[in-house]
Amino acid sequence: MTGFPHTGRISLKGTESPGLTCVRAGIIGAACNSSHSPADEMSLRELLNQLIQEQEGKAEPEGPPEVRLAIYDSPLVEPRVISLSSDDFHDLVGKLAAATYEHAQRRGSRIPFVVIREIVENLIHAHFKNAVITITDDGNTIRISDQGPGIRDKEKAMQPGFTTATAAMRKYIRGVGSGLPIAREQLSFLGGMIAIEDNLAGGTVVTLHMSPPKPPAPPVSRAEPRLTERQGRVLLLVAEFGSAGPTTVARELDISLSTAYRELAALEEMGLVHSHAGGRRTLTEEGVRYLDKVFKGGGVP
Repeated sequence: MTGFPHTGRISLKGTESPGLTCVRAGIIGAACNSSHSPADEMSLRELLNQLIQEQEGKAEPEGPPEVRLAIYDSPLVEPRVISLSSDDFHDLVGKLAAATYEHAQRRGSRIPFVVIREIVENLIHAHFKNAVITITDDGNTIRISDQGPGIRDKEKAMQPGFTTATAAMRKYIRGVGSGLPIAREQLSFLGGMIAIEDNLAGGTVVTLHMSPPKPPAPPVSRAEPRLTERQGRVLLLVAEFGSAGPTTVARELDISLSTAYRELAALEEMGLVHSHAGGRRTLTEEGVRYLDKVFKGGGVP
């Protein structure tokens, strides 16, 4: 998703067919159930009203649910805030997941889209109540919070099969208790982690975190190799033939086979040649650079 303004609300109306909506929202698999037609689906506002009435005995909200996306470019400055609102469940979840993924990726995040979508989809359990998605730590930490009913048994919530999904919810999500376990396994495979905590005034906070990639190790600096005259001749022979083993070296330089073995092993230890199957050696990049210096200097290795 591109072109988000820094502030303001994007209101999305669910006027498309379910199939087209699923494609636009990036919904894959069971989460996009094409078995029910638009006539079977109520608006997201009506769905949340029904869920809240079932669980709390009161009706709410008055308008389409709104979710805020807070993007921290630095912990020292205020975040940029984007408000997303829609009265269509698939549109809202798809746009939230896409916006979160894109803004996190711009900052170097490695958190997969499928993980973000699984957690955003779970906001239906909280009725999207005061939901906030926060991107920090150069995109490597994403926090999804709400003020819904919360998760009492957090350990079981991370295991497949434990769910609080109602019949109304299952028209829109799989509802089989797979969302959090899938997200945990995906992150764990990539070296990340997921944490579930209680929000300050009720509700849940789910934190997704990936450690930033480690910078590549600096190349190991080697001392300038000092070759004997015979080792220099062996190195030139390997360069001339492209590859050479002890037998070739012994024959071409008229030395014993054991001496050829010893000199090739010494060149390999210096990092100038690389050993292959059958005992043949080829020049390494360091070996090529060494000969370049020798030829440019007009000397003999």
